[in-house]
Amino acid sequence: MKLLVTGGCGFIGTNFVRLMLAKHPDWSIINLDKLTYAGNRLNLMDLEQNEARYTFVQGDICDRELIMDLLADQSIDAVVNFAAESHVDRSINDPSPFVTTNVGGAQNLMECARQRNIGRFVHVSTDEVYGTLGKTGKFTESTPLAPNSPYSSSKAGADLMARAYFETYRFPILVTRCSNNYGPYQFPEKLIPLMFLNAKAGKSLPVYGDGMNVRDWIYVDDHCLGVELTLTKGREGQAYNFGGDAEEANITVIKTLLSLLGKPESLITYVTDRPGHDKRYAMDFSLAQRELGFAPTLNFTDGLKKTLDWYEANTEWLEQVQSGEYRTFMDSWYEERA
Repeated sequence: MKLLVTGGCGFIGTNFVRLMLAKHPDWSIINLDKLTYAGNRLNLMDLEQNEARYTFVQGDICDRELIMDLLADQSIDAVVNFAAESHVDRSINDPSPFVTTNVGGAQNLMECARQRNIGRFVHVSTDEVYGTLGKTGKFTESTPLAPNSPYSSSKAGADLMARAYFETYRFPILVTRCSNNYGPYQFPEKLIPLMFLNAKAGKSLPVYGDGMNVRDWIYVDDHCLGVELTLTKGREGQAYNFGGDAEEANITVIKTLLSLLGKPESLITYVTDRPGHDKRYAMDFSLAQRELGFAPTLNFTDGLKKTLDWYEANTEWLEQVQSGEYRTFMDSWYEERA
């Protein structure tokens, strides 16, 4: 199989590319990535230099001419779209890039793939499109979309566009919605790598509100397996939920991380909660279990330790991604909450 993967230099995309090439000796991947602040070409540079089945192309999913040219290759069997602006705080500061990429770019990709008669398209979404839960219950694929941030609204817009492309054109598209990912190569604006960096440096660990916002955590390779199963076994037009069966409050995650690193809980600092902060996410992934044979393989405690061990062993990577726009953004973030 030959795939066009978009956003493959980001966190989840990087892990997906690595895992698929390792599992499938007969697969090849073209990785299209714009290389915004969170896209790091170095993540896959070893493959670029040594793996003939991997090709990198720098470009934007909004660029119709580029996408049409890439998809003119008749050997491309499928598209997997990871490309997205994905940070909630950034979307609150400026929603416009999220609408441009997450809605307009996704639609452009779908339309180009439709015109090129691509046989399979997987659009990677998020549990945040469902909004928030109370103390009980879980999101199912039939839960109404009720996004609460500009980021999640843009992802919901793309999900609805995917539905429209299936219903209107019978375009062979599928959608995946996953809970909070963690693991290697995650950009350090996200909770776990940010807390790791601050804890190692002896800096304060900022926690929104009371820290009791609950997320279902899934190790990134388990999510990538879910995307693979959707690509190879899923029903066209269907959305599939994926989760790690690991609900944890943010404050519990942070305290566990501090314990594993041997750092004191006195580093925790509570800051003003962000607007529209969803209280709880939990995923019912029984449909994916029944139809695709999906099951998470790594529990949260083991996954977190594995993740922290990776960060410890890759301090050079962390130093590299902390430079430039990321550092400017985080300095501004701290100033606003001081």
